[in-house]
Amino acid sequence: MAVTFAPGGKPDSYGDRKFPEALPAYLAEFGLNGFEVECGRGVNIAENARKLLPALAERHGMRLSLHAPYFISVSSVKEEIRLKSVTYILESARAAKKIGAKRIVVHSGSCAGISRGEALALAADTFKEARNALDAEGLGDVVICPETMGKINQLGDLEEVLELCSFDERMMPCVDFGHLNARTRGGIITGGDYAAIFDKIKDKLGAERLHNLHIHFSKIEYTAGGEKTHLTFRDDRFGPEYEPLMEEIFKRGAEPFVVCESRGTQAEDCAVMANYYRRLSK
Repeated sequence: MAVTFAPGGKPDSYGDRKFPEALPAYLAEFGLNGFEVECGRGVNIAENARKLLPALAERHGMRLSLHAPYFISVSSVKEEIRLKSVTYILESARAAKKIGAKRIVVHSGSCAGISRGEALALAADTFKEARNALDAEGLGDVVICPETMGKINQLGDLEEVLELCSFDERMMPCVDFGHLNARTRGGIITGGDYAAIFDKIKDKLGAERLHNLHIHFSKIEYTAGGEKTHLTFRDDRFGPEYEPLMEEIFKRGAEPFVVCESRGTQAEDCAVMANYYRRLSK
């Protein structure tokens, strides 16, 4: 399967299995072929995982990505915080390289107290400094993926993320469709809605980055301010729906890295998406 389907972090059903030794067999149970290592609270990957993950991934055809810490603030008005963010991104890239991951997902920042334009300019400068830091350390092949965010007062709508990725081909958007749906208060419904997003990515960044897109997907409860909490596929009140996304991916022949971030059922819900995609491709 050219499309990568991966849970984001260890689902509840992973239980007390050894990590990472049991990971390939666990993913195989669900027909999945990838995993996103979550470092949201800091880059603290156990030494055992650092040693074993590269060989396990290669042996079992398992693609890896890494989510950088949530406390990164690339658009902070405080220079020292932005400089620390560069350091955290560099630490994430080092860890990704050691475990064999090719991509790191980074939150796009905040607009607190400043205009969206000012926040975007600060974030762009921080990401440029981060790319320079990675290049200086021989980590230039690690792809940085700024993520679309779910709260309206956060930097990170689709256009902003595409702009952050426009200065370097090694910047790849992480398009979180649950976040985009939450910040538009249910604006992603039809296949046409997904197609419009894909078209914007292609027009701004080109066909290759659209083809290899990094995707986060989950149903998310939202309020007037956007994202409230992640849900599972059992929820029938909040979207978005995965079927039209899978259909659009199949129709375009794209090969994205799709990460499911359902609350506790990442593997089970990711398998639902993967199985639906497989049926389309038969």
